[in-house]
Amino acid sequence: MATQTMTRLDEQTIKTVKATAPVLAEHGEKITTRFYQLMFEAHPELKNIFNMTHQEEGKQPRALAGAVYAAAQYIDDLSQIMPAVEQIANKHRSLNIKPEHYPIVGKYLLLAIKDVLGDAATDDIMEAWRVAYGEIAEAFIQVEAAMYKETEEKKGGWVGYRDFEVFDKVKESDVITSFYLKPVDGGALPTFKPGQYLTIKAQMPGEKYEQLRQYSLSDSPGREYFRISVKREDGTEELPEGKVSTFLHEQVKKGDVLPVSAPAGDFFLDKESKNPLVLISGGVGLTPMMSMLQTLINEKSDREVHFIHAARNGSFHALKDDMKKADQLSNVKTYIIYDSPTEEDMEAMLYTKEGYIDLPWLQSVVPQNADFYFCGPEGFMRAVNKALKEWHVPADRINYEFFGPKGDIES
Repeated sequence: MATQTMTRLDEQTIKTVKATAPVLAEHGEKITTRFYQLMFEAHPELKNIFNMTHQEEGKQPRALAGAVYAAAQYIDDLSQIMPAVEQIANKHRSLNIKPEHYPIVGKYLLLAIKDVLGDAATDDIMEAWRVAYGEIAEAFIQVEAAMYKETEEKKGGWVGYRDFEVFDKVKESDVITSFYLKPVDGGALPTFKPGQYLTIKAQMPGEKYEQLRQYSLSDSPGREYFRISVKREDGTEELPEGKVSTFLHEQVKKGDVLPVSAPAGDFFLDKESKNPLVLISGGVGLTPMMSMLQTLINEKSDREVHFIHAARNGSFHALKDDMKKADQLSNVKTYIIYDSPTEEDMEAMLYTKEGYIDLPWLQSVVPQNADFYFCGPEGFMRAVNKALKEWHVPADRINYEFFGPKGDIES
């Protein structure tokens, strides 16, 4: 994949950008919030691309502010942030972000910087950031071009959106439902890496704009269908209801058609590793883990696997049958943790532990020399990451993914 490393900026531009980066970091969220306001006022059609729920929650402005600050810190050597660039580029490829979108973003980002900083944003500073943004944008464009090419050339692959029929819909728990998808054109499906996701384009009645959402594939590659397992986000007083998840649960039926982009994502299982494998999931975070597990089972791998899943109780625990079948294999061990088990759960005793994952318990059931993969709500992720760090698990054996813009897992 083509990547850009050393920039072509002059020394004064680099010096100016690095010197002003802390100021932008201080006002970062205010700047990016203003950026989105300005851009959507001028280009409301871009609401068809951006996750407007994340806008309302403030996640997208925070994520963009972090990305801009990181790019500014390493403007003289963008190779330092290539892992982050490639992660974001995966999202962009799945959303069909194109080179022509970058000048629009740049224009309104610079306007927002000037708007927020006022007279402190001198002409020299603004010119330096204009040039720097062009360099950063070019790095993204190059990486994404390689991704589009690779996706299109893959057997069964496509660029843009392809219509898929929902040929089955299965309720997995009180809040999670699986959707089985087959291409309307009857063509082949590309393989994917276990842990990757699809982007669904939801065209909802009464909504002016299309809504794009990513959902992890929850089954193994190599089948004649894709499966996603979606949690219905009911919303709270603080957070809005998940429009798309509610639409999928309540309105999409068998036989309906959904536009889908090709599988994407940089969080996936390293199948070459022979280390013991520990999969840890919370709530709907089990979907990429289940794809990893099913892949190893289908490939008849003899790799030692420990699958830990945490849920509120049995009513919220999806894909239970898949876990039961896996537990019957000699090389797979499953552990189920309920923090609020029901009476029925207690009578059946189908769970391993009541409460939460903690380091002493983790040390008692899984090997330290394993590769660890985990996914779930942010609080859950922070707790698991903290436990693994305290256990001195090497960083290169810790793998995780957030749903939505990346949060600060260390906080």
